[in-house]
Amino acid sequence: MPQEDLEELSGVGPATAEKLHDAGYDSFQSIAVASPGELSNTGDVGESSANDIIQSAREQADIGGFESGAAVLERREQIGKLTWGVPEVDDLLGGGVETQSITEVYGEFGAGKSQVTHQLSVTVQLPKEHGGLEGSAVFVDSEDTFRPERIDDMVRGLDDDVLEDTMELHGIEDGDPTDDDDLDALLESVLDKIHVAKAFNSNHQILLAEKAKEVAQENEDTDWPVRLLSVDSLTAHFRAEYVGRGELADRQQKLNKHLHDLLRIGDLHNTAVVITNQVQSNPDSFFGDPTKPIGGNILGHTSTFRIYLRKSKGDKRIVRLVDAPNLADGEAVMRVQDGGLKPE
Repeated sequence: MPQEDLEELSGVGPATAEKLHDAGYDSFQSIAVASPGELSNTGDVGESSANDIIQSAREQADIGGFESGAAVLERREQIGKLTWGVPEVDDLLGGGVETQSITEVYGEFGAGKSQVTHQLSVTVQLPKEHGGLEGSAVFVDSEDTFRPERIDDMVRGLDDDVLEDTMELHGIEDGDPTDDDDLDALLESVLDKIHVAKAFNSNHQILLAEKAKEVAQENEDTDWPVRLLSVDSLTAHFRAEYVGRGELADRQQKLNKHLHDLLRIGDLHNTAVVITNQVQSNPDSFFGDPTKPIGGNILGHTSTFRIYLRKSKGDKRIVRLVDAPNLADGEAVMRVQDGGLKPE
């Protein structure tokens, strides 16, 4: 949206419109879902004026009121389902990882959390008939986990028919899955569509969420819109920097804002948001699995889907759906192999 269009809003002049546009508020919808405090700081206006601007944006964007259940159903039909690469897990998730939602994957070290984010960064670029979303990915790396070599393994581990159709989608004419040159060209194209940024601390990670929104906006009308945002891991920096009960409230407050920034990207750009989470042991647990995710109730309430990964024999991993708004709890088994995530 041109900057001049923002001046149609009540209380927005050229100077305020420029500040809002530079801060990434380039649509009525993005302003309509902002908080007054956030808009007040960004646009350098009072909270009362910010309230008026938001209300005006809601009227322009036609959001904020009630709608029928039928309208909600029609809107939800736009939600995409991204394949995990393992049919049993896709069935567990009701068809795959949803866009416009936060999917949390937690488990102990070595359980395969980073394997999932790498696999989804590949499958999001597959044709829709193969469970992909024909989109690009943003990867926020807080634990130095992103490995291009692993993407290479996973691309080469795709079935030949999937590779052939994916080559065509990526513009590789008459692509041959058995030709190393064609495979190298596909790998280069896949890696080119994964936007990676390393987060050095929690504040930088929060900033990268804003940068991710900019990347999503820049690619929205291209052939490869951002359809996956991965944060691996969400909680590592927060856990290391906010130590002790005295800092727990500050940590949770910042974590809450960060999560809602990520969710907003998912809502505005029809993007699947996948976050990995560390775990801790609960010493009070005498029965069952003592492992529980960190982040407390804030993370539990904000995540739309919660998935617990745990190790099994050899390369087997148990994928357990712990929480979902419309799906029953359940388990599936996958294998972590050289060619990526595979069925049992």
